[in-house]
Amino acid sequence: MFSWMGRFAAACWAPVRRYARMRKDEEEEDDDALLWSRDIGQHAAGDFSFAVVQANEVLEDHSQVETGRDATFVGVYDGHGGADASRFISNHLFLHLMRLAQESGTISEDVVRSAFSATEEGFLAHVRRTHQIKPLISAIGSCCLVGVIWRGTLYLANLGDSRAVIGYLGRSNNIIAEQLTRDHNACLEEVRQELRSLHPDDSNIVVLKHGVWRIKGIIQVSRTIGDAYLKKPEFAMDPSVTRFRLTEPLRRPVLTADPSIHTRVLRPQDKFLVFASDGLWEHLSNQQAVEVVYNHPREGIARRLVRTALQEAARKREMRVVCSPKMYWKKELFVSDYLLRLLAMRFDQNLYSGKFPSSFQGR
Repeated sequence: MFSWMGRFAAACWAPVRRYARMRKDEEEEDDDALLWSRDIGQHAAGDFSFAVVQANEVLEDHSQVETGRDATFVGVYDGHGGADASRFISNHLFLHLMRLAQESGTISEDVVRSAFSATEEGFLAHVRRTHQIKPLISAIGSCCLVGVIWRGTLYLANLGDSRAVIGYLGRSNNIIAEQLTRDHNACLEEVRQELRSLHPDDSNIVVLKHGVWRIKGIIQVSRTIGDAYLKKPEFAMDPSVTRFRLTEPLRRPVLTADPSIHTRVLRPQDKFLVFASDGLWEHLSNQQAVEVVYNHPREGIARRLVRTALQEAARKREMRVVCSPKMYWKKELFVSDYLLRLLAMRFDQNLYSGKFPSSFQGR
């Protein structure tokens, strides 16, 4: 017999459908072997589309969509240094969220924050167990963007510079973009000021290196899961590994895993969300992205956004527009830092009445 916690989980998440793996579209040509997508799927209150471009030889990122009867979970995990952290998040964060929601009987900002904390603690414990045989695991980390929709409320939590943007209808019936997450990147003056205020005795907490602001001259993002060598002295890297060399011993953590959290009660004028890693936003503004979603059919919209961003990247470098991400990779367009994970999620009007559709017809 179900306990009250079991009944709560069943009400929210049963049956759960998982879309954690990408697939290559059957209609794509061989040159598009590095582009995966799901053109359309259904979540508790509408539909979604996702896409990924693999520009690195080893894909360091993971993402997932968990859809239940009354709730939807989205995660975009933009890894760096290796895939261990993003894979760990994909395997554990949602399970922590489920457990904590069951224990508290609800989903809240505190529940989401605690799920992030448990995931960070779990990964650091994994690093502690393995870093003697795999020292570089101390330098592996991941940005982490999570969205949960439950009972008409959106809960967002973010570490790093992946971003969630909502498209809503304005008074003139025009689509308007609103960024819901905060970027944690040292390229932003407010982030540099925050770091300097936290480390007033460290003149090298942020360093301008080759025209790019980096924390300790190494990393751009200020909040992550992992990157243990920048959080705990016990995980200090061998000084011979110049890429991760610190100029002085670590006295206190210079990165944090405390997410920025945003809650929004969804309104009828809120039409869709775009979740994406930083590469999309490098080439498309928030407004450009929502206009692409709003002005095109639902099916395949994430793939369309990826292609639009690739075309914009080519334009900036004065290259001929070629649709194949594989060819961009060969031409060293550095897509490896871009366009890795993207999900567009539309809402059905039943979201606001508390009723959830059993089927959905695409636009």
